[in-house]
Order: sequence, then structure tokens, then C-alpha cells
Amino acid sequence: MKKNIVVASIVAAVALVVGGVLLTQSKAAPVSTFVLLDGSQKPSSALQGKVTLVNFWATSCVTCVAEMPKLVSTFEKYKSQGYGTVAVAMAYDPPSYVVNFVQTRKLPFDVAIDNTGAVARAWGEVGITPTSYLVNKRGEIVKQYVGEPNMPELHQLIETLLKES
Repeated sequence: MKKNIVVASIVAAVALVVGGVLLTQSKAAPVSTFVLLDGSQKPSSALQGKVTLVNFWATSCVTCVAEMPKLVSTFEKYKSQGYGTVAVAMAYDPPSYVVNFVQTRKLPFDVAIDNTGAVARAWGEVGITPTSYLVNKRGEIVKQYVGEPNMPELHQLIETLLKES
């Protein structure tokens, strides 16, 4: 019995240490190039200097469509403070659907089409939409969201990151 308790305590301690390391370490955003709707290219290195949400989405994704107005309002709330958004449409999303979605909803931020899937692969084999990454001013991923983010928590994290130099 005592042996089981000791083993469990060691496992719990290791989990806490590993978990703490994972929570405090940021990882550099992957090298990738976003191809925006106007045909221009934005390298991931251009994210440095701003706090940016990189959102992988699709017009056929019900959750993505539902969260988009919240992403627009978040962008509008923080854009003057150095916040940006890049919405990356998945490779399977027909470009004409993406263009129509962006125009009818007047999305105010950068929208990219990942027609080869290279960007989704670079960012961690993104296969589930929506998946978003919050990137700090140093170009490091500080948080990944699979599914719609908890918006109050996202806003709090954005505000903290915007204060960093």
C-alpha cells in the first residue's frame, strides 16, 4: 500500500513539473506564408511586433461561422492597441465560398486561403476547425484553442500580452 502511495506521489510530482514547464514555455510560430485573398503574401515572421490570433476555419464549419462575429468584435476591440487576426481558410474550402463569406460579412482582418494545405501542416497538422493560435509580439505561440475559445479568457490573455514589450 505504501509503495503505491509513493509511486503515485512521484508520478504526480513529475506531472506537475512537466505541466509547469509546458505552460511556461512558448514555441516560435512556424515558418509559413499566408496567401491573402488579394494575392499578396504575408510571411509568419510578419506577425512579430503584434499580438495575433491565427484562426484556421472553413465556411462549412458551423462552429467557425458562429464564432466569426466574436473574432470580428475582438479584432475591432484591440486592433488599435497592436492586435491582429489572420483567418486561414482550409484547403478543402472552395475559394469562391471564402471570398463570398468575407465579402458578405465584411471581415476586417487578413484572410488567407491555404489551397495546398501547407500552412495547416506547418502549424501542427491542423485538421479540426476551428483551431486558433494566439501569438505574442515575439512571434511565439502562447496558446492553442481547438474549438471556439472562451472569449472572456481570450480577451484577458490578449490584454496581458499587449502589455508586454
